[in-house]
Amino acid sequence: MIRLGVNIDHVATVRQARRAKEPDPVAAAVLATLGGADGITVHLREDRRHIQDRDVFLLKETVQVRLNLEMAAAGEIVGIALKVKPDEATLVPEKRQELTTEGGLDVIATEPATRAAVEKLKAAGIHVSLFIDPALPQVDAARRLGADAIEFQTASYSEAVGGAAVAAELEKLRAATAHAVGLGLHVHMGHGLNYWNVQPVVRIAGVEELNIGHAIVSRAVLVGMERAVREMRQAMQEHQPNPKKTDTKTAAR
Repeated sequence: MIRLGVNIDHVATVRQARRAKEPDPVAAAVLATLGGADGITVHLREDRRHIQDRDVFLLKETVQVRLNLEMAAAGEIVGIALKVKPDEATLVPEKRQELTTEGGLDVIATEPATRAAVEKLKAAGIHVSLFIDPALPQVDAARRLGADAIEFQTASYSEAVGGAAVAAELEKLRAATAHAVGLGLHVHMGHGLNYWNVQPVVRIAGVEELNIGHAIVSRAVLVGMERAVREMRQAMQEHQPNPKKTDTKTAAR
């Protein structure tokens, strides 16, 4: 069964809009796990626009599922990761002016800095993933640098318009996944996935984990975090090959 990692960054976005104490992303993480999340994902950005240092340390002490820390390969953030020791660190590109992460990390262009971060994190026993575009040269570079996993950005797929464009993006994801699995890499996906477009993605052979945030947090505003996570799990399970049968009424409560 494909794992679901719930990204709670935008719970912190709401909190930081008022520089208040609530909503607390740590509380949201607890509710997400009660709803069936297999992991919690947060992005500690250099500008601290949403998740704060305090959140990361408390999450490590609080959540009983995997903690995935998204981060740039920046010295300060790497240092924090080495103190927190999340279960996994996902290296992502980062620009101050962007609203959210735009595209995958160019591993080839940033190889020296990325290699240094990967080596430091792995030496501390942290599983390392690289957030990249579904391009074979990027997959090869990730393998060369010693990453344990890669997370393909699905924004290009999620934002594609028209059947032909969507099919083309799905084919890129399928081909890149097959290539990565052949190299011994674990394959994750995320960015822009929601309750509807997730369905073709979970059918791609070799995908082990999806990291989804905005759609779940948006749904949680209306129905609560536990239910929003359960509904995403149900959407994923119903369309995976040979899914386990789920009581629809129970899953929707």
